[in-house]
Amino acid sequence: MARHDFNDLLWFLTVARERSFTKAAAKLGIAQSTLSHTIKRLEDQMGIRLLTRTTRSVGLTEAGERLRQSMAPRIAEIEADIADLMAFRDKPSGRIRMTISDHAFHSVVWPKLEPILKDYPDIKLEVSLDSGFRNIVEEGFDAGVRLGESVEKDMVAVRIGPDWRLVAVGSPGYFAEHGAPTHPHELVRHNCINLRMERAGGLYAWEFAKGSQELRVRVDGQLTFNNSYAQADAALKGYGIAYVPENIARQHIAAGDLMLVLDDWSPTFDGYHIYYPSRRQNAPAFKVIVDALRHRGE
Repeated sequence: MARHDFNDLLWFLTVARERSFTKAAAKLGIAQSTLSHTIKRLEDQMGIRLLTRTTRSVGLTEAGERLRQSMAPRIAEIEADIADLMAFRDKPSGRIRMTISDHAFHSVVWPKLEPILKDYPDIKLEVSLDSGFRNIVEEGFDAGVRLGESVEKDMVAVRIGPDWRLVAVGSPGYFAEHGAPTHPHELVRHNCINLRMERAGGLYAWEFAKGSQELRVRVDGQLTFNNSYAQADAALKGYGIAYVPENIARQHIAAGDLMLVLDDWSPTFDGYHIYYPSRRQNAPAFKVIVDALRHRGE
């Protein structure tokens, strides 16, 4: 393929990642018609169809998926090499792209990064907030933040926060009307506020543990969110029982606006870790981020 067509491949990867011409064009800063024409030209040059287009979505053909899997790690390596070259500048610089859950971002990541980023104006941070598990190499992320137990074994992982619990909470008014569960299995008779795991596509099965007993309960209710803060807000408004990180609910419990139930069944989870491929750890800008996030046991 001609050298000047390399951008076409980069644009294809953006469409493959976003699954949308509209979103990809916005990210690339070009007209959607220009992007569509470029992808069609790439397909014509290669003699194969890479994308399946409908009025609502964009998917990958088998050939398109193979091209994505082949190209994405190589592009990530090139971007990492360029980031490493930026070390020769006076100050750490470069773009760092991370995938983080909403709870990890608000409770751990942003409180630690917000005070230091103004000291490094040449570091550009892009954060994707989602609760799903992402292949950070294939999808072009420099790092991800997830619970320690969820980190892939071939990644470097650094703890950035303490262990924490999920707790079941509801408003006093809700429990006055419906009663409070004393065992996790009783939740199936309650209006529960669900959490959808975006990438997995399913609803989170609430995990409980007491002594040697461990169980999961699939609950049902009127509301489903992909955000823990929205769950807690709905519980405050009396819509049912939410299962959320304890620090989100703590001040509302102390104020009497939420009641904690099944406290002895609430398990403790391994704290958040930032994880990344080993090749990223020597980039100066990346080292600034990791060092700022590192958990020091305070």
